[in-house]
Amino acid sequence: MTPKKRGRPATGTDPHLSFRSPPEVTEAIERAAKAQTDTPSRSEMIRRIVTEWLRERGHLG
Repeated sequence: MTPKKRGRPATGTDPHLSFRSPPEVTEAIERAAKAQTDTPSRSEMIRRIVTEWLRERGHLG
């Protein structure tokens, strides 16, 4: 009998990044997400913000 794997299954293929955020920044991210027509998750909104910032500065193609 094969033992069960522990934990939840990984759903993403990209490396995981994390950071601490002051409450006012977290709240601003959540407000920005609610303002989008598709209401993205907090993680998706952070990805969008970082991607846009990098593109505007020429760091991302």
